[in-house]
Amino acid sequence: MTADLRPARPDRLELGEGIRWTGTDVVLVDILAGRLLSAPQDPTAPLRSVAQLPVPLGAVAPLAGHHGTWIAAAGTGICLLHADGTLDWLARPEDNAGTPMRMNDAVADPFGRFWAGSMAYDAEEDAGSLYRLDRDGTVVRVLEGITVPNGPAFTSDGGLMYLADSARGVVRRYSVDPVTAELGAPAEFVRLREGSPDGMAVDVEGAVWIAVWGTGTVRRYLPDGTLDRTLRLPARQPVGVCLAHDVLHITTARVGLTAPGDADGALFTTRVDVPGTPTPACRLDSVRHRSTIGDPS
Repeated sequence: MTADLRPARPDRLELGEGIRWTGTDVVLVDILAGRLLSAPQDPTAPLRSVAQLPVPLGAVAPLAGHHGTWIAAAGTGICLLHADGTLDWLARPEDNAGTPMRMNDAVADPFGRFWAGSMAYDAEEDAGSLYRLDRDGTVVRVLEGITVPNGPAFTSDGGLMYLADSARGVVRRYSVDPVTAELGAPAEFVRLREGSPDGMAVDVEGAVWIAVWGTGTVRRYLPDGTLDRTLRLPARQPVGVCLAHDVLHITTARVGLTAPGDADGALFTTRVDVPGTPTPACRLDSVRHRSTIGDPS
C-alpha cells in the first residue's frame, strides 16, 4: 500500500526531528538550530516557537507535574528546559569526549524514565551512546558503540524498546525490565537495504512506523518485522514520526542537500487507520531549580 503526501504548512526545517504528541500538543525540534516548536491543530498554520536554545536540541519530553517545563536532550547532555527558556543541566556526559559530540533523538518511556542517544558531529563510527535518566535524577550510560542512535521507541507497556543505529541501517529490539530498566539482549528487528532508519513510533497494535532517511518513505512494520505498508513523500529525507490519535505527523530535513526541493524540510500530516497513544511524560522524584543559560563546554 502506498500513499502520496503533500505538505500544507509553510515551514521548512533544516533538521526536523523529535516530533512527539504529548496528549494535548504536537512538538518537534529543529536540531542544529536549537529550536523547540509546536504544531497548531490547523494543518495549514505555521509552526510556533516554544524555545530557542544556544545548543543543538535533539528532543524533549514534558516533565510531569510541572507545566511548561521539559526534559531535553541538548548540547552534550540532558537538562531541564524551563518555561522562561532557562536551562538546568542534570548531566553532560559527552563534555570530555575525544571527538565533538551532541545529543540526538530521545524519548520518555511509560515508567517516566528518559532515554537519549548521543552521536559525533561527524558521525564517527561507534562514537555514540544511549543514556537513561532515572526518576532519581541519575543519568547512566546503558549502551555504547552506536554510530547514529535514533529512537528509541517503546511499546505502550514499556516492555520493549526499539533503537535504530541509522548508519548501519538496522533497528534492534530490546526487552526492558519494568523495575530496574535493564535491557535484555538485542534482537535484530529490521535491516534496510537502502536508506537509513531514523525516528520511530509504535502504534496501538504494536507495529512500528519508521521514517527512512534517503528514500522519501515512511514504513510500517508489524511486530514480527514484516513490512505492512509504505507512505511516499516528495521529500528525500524523512526524519521523525509521531501518531496523534489517527493522525501521523512526519518531519523531514533539508540539511546536506545541495539542491533541496520545495517539500524538503516540510512537516507532513496524514490520517491512518491504526492510532497511537501520547508520548509519556518524564517523571522525576524531585526537581532542581538552579538554572543556568547555555552550555559552557
